[in-house]
Amino acid sequence: MDKVSTLILALSLIIIMLGMGLSLVLEDFKRIFIYPKAIIVGLVNQIILLPLIGFGLVSLFPLHPDIAIGILILAACPGGPTSNLIAHLAKGDLALSVSLTAISSFITILTIPFIVNFALLKFLEEGQMIQLNIIETIAQIFVIVVIPITIGMLVRRFKEPFAKRMAKPVRTASGIVIVLVIIGIVIKERDNMISYFEQAGLIALSLNAATMFVGYFSAKLFKIKSKQAVSISIESGIQNGTLAISIAVVLLGSTAFSIAPAIYSLLMFFTGGIAIYIGNRRKKSVGLAV
Repeated sequence: MDKVSTLILALSLIIIMLGMGLSLVLEDFKRIFIYPKAIIVGLVNQIILLPLIGFGLVSLFPLHPDIAIGILILAACPGGPTSNLIAHLAKGDLALSVSLTAISSFITILTIPFIVNFALLKFLEEGQMIQLNIIETIAQIFVIVVIPITIGMLVRRFKEPFAKRMAKPVRTASGIVIVLVIIGIVIKERDNMISYFEQAGLIALSLNAATMFVGYFSAKLFKIKSKQAVSISIESGIQNGTLAISIAVVLLGSTAFSIAPAIYSLLMFFTGGIAIYIGNRRKKSVGLAV
């Protein structure tokens, strides 16, 4: 992508993060003390198990290095505004979902550079080597993630009616921009798109399904309520594709690395739809039983 497209993508992510901040309040971070077990299990799934499952899958599948790196970038970016919407529609615990998204967004500022560097060192040949500067990358992610979220939270704190009015238009605008970005990526990589989709489609779907499955059953293993288990499953399995695409394009300057996150960003609505269907069926069956 050229510099203008890269700048537009960075700005779109800033807008998305600002929109997420408009929906957050300080209490979302305090829930770690109210629901410590659910928060800890969710964060372990997001920060530790998700990258491990991602690495297991890219080691298992015969993949082009660009796809393998893209999957690990994706696995480094848990949660996101979409996961909150899906958790809500699936009758999960929305407060827990929002809290996990908020907390993991801050933690991953530190973990993303290390996971991405590991992927680059593991899958790129010596002549192709790219390496992120850890401190510089943390600073860049801080600028495009933390500052907009913080500004959004401050607006929500002091101008709540305005924040509530703006939350939906901001989400809609950012959604339109990211769709246009994905179209741009597909056009730029059109010569390799069929082979990339064949490789990335199955593994992206596998990552999504495996992490949702592990998220749900790890929550049940620790005797966490079903409603919270649904949110942990969705927060574990629905990744922040926009952030992953931005890291690939803005920080690494590679549309090839962004193919897997772009394909995933489309596929996650399929598995998200299944989660919504199952969650609503479960809710109805519980209601009938009562």
